[in-house]
Amino acid sequence: MSDFEQTTETVDNSSNPLDAFVRHQKKAFEETGKALDSLLPPAFKEHSTEARREFVKGVKVLVDAAISEMEKASRDFEKNFNRQRPADEAGDAERPSTTGATKVKVQVE
Repeated sequence: MSDFEQTTETVDNSSNPLDAFVRHQKKAFEETGKALDSLLPPAFKEHSTEARREFVKGVKVLVDAAISEMEKASRDFEKNFNRQRPADEAGDAERPSTTGATKVKVQVE
């Protein structure tokens, strides 16, 4: 029996031709993957797997460093945001409540 006859027979036995088509396409995709895999030598597969692992480890190091720096910046921000402002020698009564520690009061004549 030829491939064409086998394929026709399979489609005829299926209750839904679309399901049979999808099943055959999945099988063709799997077999194509196996064919391409068989072309690659085992050493290539081993080294490419190790290269992928090292790449992922490198990205993790960068992400961890970025997280660490963000946490440090957050702690510094909180520390500076919550610290007590030193009292002016002239007293806080003269400075409006909206003037922060880094703002400068300017008098216009």
